[in-house]
Amino acid sequence: MRGIRATLCAALALAFSTTFAAAQDGTSLEPVRIGVLKYGTVNWELDAMKRAGLDTEHGVDVEIVPFAGEDASNVALQAGSVDMIVSDWLWVSRQRATGADFTFVPYSTSVGSMMVPGDSDIADLGDLTGKTIGVAGGPLDKNWLLIQALAQKEHGIDLAAESEIAYAAPPLLAEKARTGELDAVLNYWHYAARLEAQGFRTLISGTDAAIAMGTTGPVASIGWVFSDAFAENNPEAVEGFLAADEATKELLASSDEAWEALKPLMNAEDEATFRTLRERYREGIPTRSRADEAVDTARLYELLAEIGGPKLVGPSDVLVDGTYFIGDGNDS
Repeated sequence: MRGIRATLCAALALAFSTTFAAAQDGTSLEPVRIGVLKYGTVNWELDAMKRAGLDTEHGVDVEIVPFAGEDASNVALQAGSVDMIVSDWLWVSRQRATGADFTFVPYSTSVGSMMVPGDSDIADLGDLTGKTIGVAGGPLDKNWLLIQALAQKEHGIDLAAESEIAYAAPPLLAEKARTGELDAVLNYWHYAARLEAQGFRTLISGTDAAIAMGTTGPVASIGWVFSDAFAENNPEAVEGFLAADEATKELLASSDEAWEALKPLMNAEDEATFRTLRERYREGIPTRSRADEAVDTARLYELLAEIGGPKLVGPSDVLVDGTYFIGDGNDS
């Protein structure tokens, strides 16, 4: 407890000294309004960033703007009520295809996983034939589409046609998996981590499926999304925020103490769940260059366009230029 208090005191001192120093030398902090889901896991990182003063250290003042749902945060970004949100590259590419100028910087490679009970006799995708499978995200969830494609490729089966599929909200699916009403469940990463802590095991993750279908490494599932216009008009704000984001990830990757302060936000049922959530978050920190990820994302996008069609990707069957933010001009 003494160590945690010392860490918090140091973080508060850093935040104060950085703000004071900025005032003294005549510089001002660049404001950045981040729209986030009220109870989403992105709050963990932003809380750690603010708590350690890493936003002000990099010249920005992050304002966290909570929303009840993803659609609300998307609308807020489009209306200019916030400067950034977290979304996926499918949404960004689709927006660019219709004339918008949103762009994407990887935030996390953590993706959904197909989970089965620890004592299940299901060993691979072929064993899911005739089973009851819960799927979060709906029929067009990209992890579900990739896993179906892989099942067809490796086992010659149509999972959607040859199994009983239950689409529902992530919490409900997690509970039905715990009570044994589902043989397997494809759920978002943090729900999968909670199941893992309770004895479930991963049959396959979305990343596993993507690599099996042709990517050379993990691809970020979600990222920071903002407009080209915001980046052009506020380059210091974008550069400062992305630097603060990187510094926060480095802190959370290396410091167990930094995670202790996040426990109230995480709502972990027990210590095992807390540790599993922490480790799965750490595994999702992007380690590849943005350029390498963009190449794999383009490959993945074309596969998803073939499987999901316009209902998934919109009017373009290729990843639209500028979807990944590259800086000056952002035209490729």
